Amino acid sequence: MQDEVDRLVGAWRKERPDLDVRPLQVLSRVSRLARHLDRARRAVFAAHELEGWEFDVLTALRRAGTPYQLSPGALLRATLVTSGTMTNRIDRLAAAGLVERHPDPQDKRGVQVRLTAAGMTRVDAAFADLLDREHGILEGLAPDDRETLSGLLRTLLIPFDSPEGSEA
Repeated sequence: MQDEVDRLVGAWRKERPDLDVRPLQVLSRVSRLARHLDRARRAVFAAHELEGWEFDVLTALRRAGTPYQLSPGALLRATLVTSGTMTNRIDRLAAAGLVERHPDPQDKRGVQVRLTAAGMTRVDAAFADLLDREHGILEGLAPDDRETLSGLLRTLLIPFDSPEGSEA
């Protein structure tokens, strides 16, 4: 059985036999899978009236544990956006009733962003649906194969997630 990447690699081997196109066998599949995963995630988020960035902020707060709050700076680090972008996102989530700002008891000038009950309900439902969709995507792999793939992908990602790699 062949997939689109097999056809692509075959065409390149025919046209450029002088090049080693083996990286395409892995990385083109990762790229294609990422596009399919992005579509699936957008569909789940849309079903819960969320944008991807809203899900990112809400899940960062949810993962923080009780009382489900973080400083804007911690949210910046969790979502890798600029401070101006985060301020805009917090404003929009607050206007939607999904988060609230509270004074930071540790810093009189600071604030904490807290998940509201409505935000908790929305993010929990979206996350459960996302996991259902992602389990479906992986159902063609045996559990041991999933673990193997996870480990191999971790090995590839670690250099990018390191402080030195994130500057690239």
